Amino acid sequence: MTTMRKVRTTRPGGAATRRTVWFLQRWLVFIVVVAVWELLTRNAESVFFPPPSEIAKKTWDIWFNGPVTQVFLSDFAVANLLPSIGRMLGAWVIASVVGIAIGIGLGRSRTASAFADPVLAFFRAVPPPVLVPIFLVVFGLGAPMQFATIIFGAVWPVLVNSVEGARSVSAVQQETARAFRLPRRLWLTHIVLPAALPKIFAGLRLGLSIALILMVVSELIGSTNGIGYVLSDAQTSFEYADMWSVVVLLGALGFVLNTVFLAIQRRVLANRPQTAGSGR
Repeated sequence: MTTMRKVRTTRPGGAATRRTVWFLQRWLVFIVVVAVWELLTRNAESVFFPPPSEIAKKTWDIWFNGPVTQVFLSDFAVANLLPSIGRMLGAWVIASVVGIAIGIGLGRSRTASAFADPVLAFFRAVPPPVLVPIFLVVFGLGAPMQFATIIFGAVWPVLVNSVEGARSVSAVQQETARAFRLPRRLWLTHIVLPAALPKIFAGLRLGLSIALILMVVSELIGSTNGIGYVLSDAQTSFEYADMWSVVVLLGALGFVLNTVFLAIQRRVLANRPQTAGSGR
């Protein structure tokens, strides 16, 4: 008895064609917008809207003309970009830990949730930039005020999504845990957290975006370094190309952070333990 095996053949250049199509699907609109912007601003010659080519050159000269040992970051970028990223990520981590801990607790306790919901709803409705003057009075100028602003804004999406995720544990999962008399620690780590992870990651992603925005907002006032400080200084100095270079840098930073976060999210959710009644 003989078996016939089908041999898959790929046409030369097929993989390259698929990569080209994928690239165009993702970036075609962006390329067209940049090209139109370049043409319009070249003809208009406006000092407020420099051409993208000029903005790209200015961005490279200001931020990325450093040595290889500094990952091509200039000394100016090391003095301003890295502190901003450090403050943003540090505050986001603190907000995430606090939001997940409180959210899981409230999601699993109806009594605590009933008492806390009105207070949380009130503070969640307060725009974080409005509290910057209060944080200035309480913490003074500098990093503490910036951390407080970022944490206050980034904690809410994490907390709310953690509450919803903790409440998503199915009745089957709860009955199974009771039947096996699962200890509380294992109940949280093996049942509640795996069930809540998709919601928690949604909150973390939104919180990261808010942290990036509030990083800039907090640095616009009373800061001596950081991306927001550079943006404010360029605006007051009428250096519009420098100002646009900051905008481009923030867009690129947001894109990179989101891409890295989504990669981590896919890996974690793919490897999370499956629980009874999860439907997978």
